Amino acid sequence: MIDYSKVLSERVQAVKPSGIRKFFDLASTMKDVISLGVGEPDFETPWQVRRAGIASLEKGRTFYTSNWGLQQLRDEIAGLALRRYDLFYDPHDEIVVTVGGSEAIDNALRAIVSLGDEVLIPEPSFVCYTPLTTLAGGVPVAIPTVAEEGFKLTPERLRAAITPKTKALILPYPNNPTGAIMNRQELEAIAEVLRDTNIVVLSDEIYCMLTYQGEHVSIAQIDGMRERTIVIDGFSKSYAMTGWRLGWAMGPRELMKSICKIHQFGIMCAPTTAQFAGIEAIRTGDDDIIHMRSQYDIRRRFLVSELRSMGLECFEPHGAFYVFPSIKSTGLTSEEFCNRLLQEQHVAVIPGDAFGESGAGHVRISYSYSMAHLREACSRIRDFLQTL
Repeated sequence: MIDYSKVLSERVQAVKPSGIRKFFDLASTMKDVISLGVGEPDFETPWQVRRAGIASLEKGRTFYTSNWGLQQLRDEIAGLALRRYDLFYDPHDEIVVTVGGSEAIDNALRAIVSLGDEVLIPEPSFVCYTPLTTLAGGVPVAIPTVAEEGFKLTPERLRAAITPKTKALILPYPNNPTGAIMNRQELEAIAEVLRDTNIVVLSDEIYCMLTYQGEHVSIAQIDGMRERTIVIDGFSKSYAMTGWRLGWAMGPRELMKSICKIHQFGIMCAPTTAQFAGIEAIRTGDDDIIHMRSQYDIRRRFLVSELRSMGLECFEPHGAFYVFPSIKSTGLTSEEFCNRLLQEQHVAVIPGDAFGESGAGHVRISYSYSMAHLREACSRIRDFLQTL
């Protein structure tokens, strides 16, 4: 018998399974479960976008594209960046089209991280950053954020975390799971800490179009930051295109050449059908985004109000589509709360510490679900709390 503990990579063995998928898999085995765990829009991909994908198949456009992605799509992404940020990225060699934002994050980390390099990760944050850093040979360094400071990265906490081994900072705003955002003044303070270093920023802006307080600001817009920032974005959240698996990375030419090299050998190119759909999404999808965002905003305000009326402290999120209430008042751990809520009331939410230790005492609830689901879930959560 082969001993797989000696065969499997130590880095792979060190990575823990996703806490999100654990509860998703549990919920899928039960009847009458309302799952508010996975961050997936309940909206269908806009029809004209689906139609563009269908048309590409009907016309036989099923071949490989450039490793960088379809030129028409990169032109549209460059135009979007100019319109959204007033930033110019050369569509020929400063934009790489990827298989979702996650591949862009993975490739960016592998392009810049050498063995033992430290990557700073504000937490709570999306579950992929720490494992992907580990798989790249880096050392993830968590920077805790707290509700009292709006779950924002502060310059003081950033400065204290930097060492001679620091290679990169992941900037995950709007944030999953907290819904926190950072404004221009706050980003300028972060930029000031980084200005005289060689630290590269991975700015994950996948939720940039889902903000409910002011306009989203990218740290690449701050003076001196474009040259050290890789912006990660994609179609999954803003355009309700999760299953199309389409994203992009954009940044300085030398960084993007290395990212494309990894993408070239690992993936070749993003799915051609999805790329044609992405072109249409950028060209005609603004009104769809506005509609979906307005619906999310209604759900956001409803859910925060309901949770607070139950006696749970709830930070008000201003981005993405999650709330991150504290459940410390129940006396249960995040894991205990989620397990009991699932077993007793058939409502699935995610333990806060799945997103880092600083998420302990919280749970993540997604409002990317219908109002009918949210109302019923809140009724069940209220009943559950009354039994404690």
